[in-house]
Amino acid sequence: MIRSTKKKTKKTGRRHPMATVALVAIGLIVTGAAYAGFSNSSAIAEVDLQAQSTIDEGQKLFASNCATCHGIQADGTDEGPSLIGVGAASTHFQVGTGRMPLAFQGPQGMVKPKQFTEEQTLQLAAYVASLAPGPGIPEAQYLDGDGDVANGGELFRVNCAMCHNVAGAGGALTEGKWAPKLSGVASVHIYEAMATGPQNMPVFNNANISSDEKRDIISYLKYLENSTSVGGFKLGSLGPVAEGLFIWIIGLGAVVALTVWVTAKSN
Repeated sequence: MIRSTKKKTKKTGRRHPMATVALVAIGLIVTGAAYAGFSNSSAIAEVDLQAQSTIDEGQKLFASNCATCHGIQADGTDEGPSLIGVGAASTHFQVGTGRMPLAFQGPQGMVKPKQFTEEQTLQLAAYVASLAPGPGIPEAQYLDGDGDVANGGELFRVNCAMCHNVAGAGGALTEGKWAPKLSGVASVHIYEAMATGPQNMPVFNNANISSDEKRDIISYLKYLENSTSVGGFKLGSLGPVAEGLFIWIIGLGAVVALTVWVTAKSN
C-alpha cells in the first residue's frame, strides 16, 4: 500500500501575525484622535482668561515667540504693529488660524498649520487682553449656526460679498492681497474677524453689526457650506468669470472637436 506523503493542514484558528499590530495601530489612532478632540474642547472650557496664572503663561509664550516683531511690551516695532488694545479676539483669530507667527513678510498673513495648541492660544489671548481693553472672544450662543439664515444672507450681501463673493468663495484685492474663502472656517474665527477687522477687512463692531446679526451671518455661511448645489457644478462659486471660461474652453472646444470629427467622416 502506498501511503500519501501529503500532510493534512490543520486549522489552528490563529490570527495572522500582523493582526495584532493592526489592532494596536487602530487603537492608538482612535485614542489619539479622541484625546486631541477632548483636549481642545477642555482647553476652551477650562482656561480662565482672567486668571493671573493664565496671563503669566501667556506672557512667557509672548516673550519667546512674538516679542521679536511686536516688542517686549507689545507696543510694536518696525517689524510688527502694537498689540495694545487689540483684545483677546484678535489674538485668538490670528494665532488660532495659523496666520501668526508670520512665515514671511508679505501683503498679508498666510493661513497655515497652527504653531500653538488651543490652550496656549488662549493664554496668549489672555495676556494681550490684559494690556488694554479690546474685543473679547465671543460667547458660544453666537456661534451655534442656528440664527436667521435669510437675514444673515442679506447682511452678508450688503457688507461682505463685494470682497468675499456672494457665496463666500473669496476673491482678489489690490496689491497682491485677497479676501479668503469662508468655507471650512470655524464660527468663532468668523465672528472674531468681523469684530476685529484683520488684514484688509473693516471692523464691524456692535454699532455696525450686532452680535445677533453676526450670528445670522455665521448661520448663512454654514448653510452655504453644508448645502448642495441644485444647479450642478459650482465651478468654484466664482460667478460669471468661471462660467464664461468654462463655456469658452469646454463648450466651444467640444463644438470645434465635433466639427472636425464630422468633417473627417464626410471626407
